[in-house]
Amino acid sequence: MGPGEERSEIAFFDVETTVPTRVGQGFAILEFGAILVCPRKLVELESYSTLVRPHDLSLVSSLSVRCNGITRDAVVSAPNFRDIADRVYDILHGRIWAGHNILRFDCARIREAFAEIGRPAPEPKGSIDSLALLTQRFGRRAGDMKMATLATYFGLGQQTHRSLDDVRMNLEVLKYCATVLFLESSLPDIFTTNSWVSPNAVTRSRSNGKASPVGMNLNMSTPSSSIKFENHSISSPSTHSSMGGILNLVEPNTNRPDPFNLGALSSEIEKESLQPDYALEEKPVTESLEMPSTTTASQDCCDYAGFLDPAEVSVASISASFVPLYRGTRRMQILHKDVKLLLHCTQLRVRFGISTRFVDPAGRPRLSFVVDGSPSLCQVLDACDQLAYKLSVDSGSSSEWRPVVIRKTGFLNTPTIRLSIPTVTNGDIAIYATEIYQKDPSGITQRLIFSRFDAAELDTLFVPGTLVDTYFALDPYDYQQNAGIKLVAKKLIIHGK
Repeated sequence: MGPGEERSEIAFFDVETTVPTRVGQGFAILEFGAILVCPRKLVELESYSTLVRPHDLSLVSSLSVRCNGITRDAVVSAPNFRDIADRVYDILHGRIWAGHNILRFDCARIREAFAEIGRPAPEPKGSIDSLALLTQRFGRRAGDMKMATLATYFGLGQQTHRSLDDVRMNLEVLKYCATVLFLESSLPDIFTTNSWVSPNAVTRSRSNGKASPVGMNLNMSTPSSSIKFENHSISSPSTHSSMGGILNLVEPNTNRPDPFNLGALSSEIEKESLQPDYALEEKPVTESLEMPSTTTASQDCCDYAGFLDPAEVSVASISASFVPLYRGTRRMQILHKDVKLLLHCTQLRVRFGISTRFVDPAGRPRLSFVVDGSPSLCQVLDACDQLAYKLSVDSGSSSEWRPVVIRKTGFLNTPTIRLSIPTVTNGDIAIYATEIYQKDPSGITQRLIFSRFDAAELDTLFVPGTLVDTYFALDPYDYQQNAGIKLVAKKLIIHGK
């Protein structure tokens, strides 16, 4: 860019990356794509895209191939990032940057890539994150506001997860959204917000709040997230932006109530027992329910045939997606071969006994304990973690992600995992929702029946060094700026000594 040259074009860009398979690995750019757009006519002026060879081809794992379809063979002859750095810098530097979820993902990857080759990164004169902008201005009428969902909403076809295709789709989505918002703000008495519901959308009845289909097609697989979105606005270090005129056109009518206010729904969701242990307020535990405890012979429990040993799990067959919850909301679920993933591990060694550090809204402790993770279990959980984390980031969550496998430096510090023991209540009485058994050295197994909620009594069973057979579910969460996967114990068999 020459001295005094004004770069008024908007640079829509997207990067496709590897998916980290272990903690601390980071992302590697596999593809960069960008288009330069005239801000007055919203037409494409120039385009550029290229595959990028990472410094280590082993980073292109099966997980990243499943996300974007870019294989090792595809990038083996591609230029590395140092080779394209000048072109990328020229496209981006001094222009307005635009893209979907770029503030949390793509911008960070660009800066990391330039830092790795020891060069200063390009700087924008303004940023437009269409995920944050459209979530704020367009509302949740299109579900989770992911690019694929928005494209389906407007009938623009399938997202390919290739850089140049994605940025062009991003521009088309913005055009459609801006047109709808312009019409709504210009003629609010005729074009109400609710009149612009897609035939594939799901609405909530004002009378009972239940989800109901609109039109002929209700696609229950269309993802929609209850993940919170970070409220970014268009930022620019200059006082005047060439996008100002466009944004003024789509300014919503602030005199009308927002029909997509999710405040009440968020309050209802927070009332559910979905929050993790560390998201709860710490209080001293002073008492428990006073009831006797007994032990009975083993009896049949629910069917655990669907629980898989980690050795039975194909990492390539693991996926993360959003599924319907209630009232039009969705939640994340971990799947294996399109079935909810449930795990069964034998003889895990207890590292730390029952924790009562955190409490639920009723003041009862949230119970959990820590076990050493076997290599096969950690491999499966790491794969789940990476897929869930990427889905969370792609959905616009601003929460801090907490890895499910806990790793600390040191020779004796093997990886550990935390298992939660949920409780259910009946009035003022709380009982453990987990089936707990005890197996004596002769092999006889008995189910333990607890007649009172007593964390101290339970702690005597989970002594460090004790071996436990576990059956547990993977429960992704996003609550109070913390996100991750909670492991919920369904059945525990404690080995006696």
